[in-house]
Amino acid sequence: MSRVAIPLPPFRKLEAALLKTTEFLAQELACPGRRPPQWSEFEWRVAQAVAALQGISALLSEVLQWTGPEHWQAFLIEQKTHTLLRQQRIAELLSRIDSRARDEGIGMVALKGAALLEIGVYSPGKRPMADIDLLIDSADLDASARLLKTIGYVESFETWRDKTFVPCEAQGPVRFGERIENPIKIELHSRIAERLPFFETDITSLEFPRRLRAGLNAYPSVAALMRHLLLHAAGSMRARALRLIQLHDIALLADRMSSADWKELVDEGGGDRGVWWAFPPLVLTARYYPAAIAPSVIAAIQPDCPWLLRQVSRRHTLADVSWSKVRIQAFPGIEWSKSPREALRFAMSRIRPSRQALAELNDCVNAEPSLTGVSWYELSHGARILRWIFSHPPRVQTIFSVRSALGHEPLSRSDLT
Repeated sequence: MSRVAIPLPPFRKLEAALLKTTEFLAQELACPGRRPPQWSEFEWRVAQAVAALQGISALLSEVLQWTGPEHWQAFLIEQKTHTLLRQQRIAELLSRIDSRARDEGIGMVALKGAALLEIGVYSPGKRPMADIDLLIDSADLDASARLLKTIGYVESFETWRDKTFVPCEAQGPVRFGERIENPIKIELHSRIAERLPFFETDITSLEFPRRLRAGLNAYPSVAALMRHLLLHAAGSMRARALRLIQLHDIALLADRMSSADWKELVDEGGGDRGVWWAFPPLVLTARYYPAAIAPSVIAAIQPDCPWLLRQVSRRHTLADVSWSKVRIQAFPGIEWSKSPREALRFAMSRIRPSRQALAELNDCVNAEPSLTGVSWYELSHGARILRWIFSHPPRVQTIFSVRSALGHEPLSRSDLT
């Protein structure tokens, strides 16, 4: 299966291939057809990048009813194997964390992917997890950091909403897609919030169980889990960093929700305007999974959502608001602004970011070996602004995945066993 890496084509061709493959794979995941796409060799390689970016490689290996080229099939098998291996390692880590937290009297809530796996929404090996997310009381931050140190983790960097920990042992460069050797990060959250686009929407108080016991805890209800998935998806859409696996999560969990669960989500809300931010991810989920979200749920939330955001959300596709959107935008998600004042504040935060924001960006880049040394992050912020305006540069993470896919050689079956 040896081959020569394919060079990057003209930008417009890459952009078209990302759009084409993203939308096709999204439709296939939701409603599999029987005919394979008629793609060029380049488009098949871009499809690998898309599957990895969207977090759906392992799922595609299960649901697709057609066979693609040999390297495509080998890629899906490889990704499914590594997803299962990583899931097993994550389960072991969660068990150790639970045991240590019980001993130390620290209560934690296992978030998102860990929670979905725990309640059986996914069977083993289907859902990727890049990291472990844990919600803790802010008073337990230091104690939790010490706990993680005892299992071989050290703090890497901190943002406005979480602290990220990585394994103490030296790590090599991050490999493309799901790889067992890629480090499993642990993020400690003392709050669950998103900036949409500038002011924060905080739902932390709704996500803790009423009685937080020592060790790992579940969300207080299925509605609380759905609320978090929707807010996280909203933040990802705003940043043009959504992954299809997030919509798939929402669709699968929605199938388990009763009318009482939806009523709890809508009635409890997350602020004075209710769950206005849930409208865009629900509408987008319904676009690809029409039977998953009842029209009555969307209708109940619609009045709280700002008019402009409602209109834009109804037109958005996955490729518009995900990592498949290859061009860097000057003001991504400005349509989420609830007032002209917030739109102006958001625009200014992009033009003149705070020292804290620049420091967080620098820490994130330094903590990600694959991004270190990329020319985009070596530019001054002023130079980046000029490129936003005049050249629409490509997103580093997207180009990294595409370049990796163009030169990727899946391991043979014997190497994976």
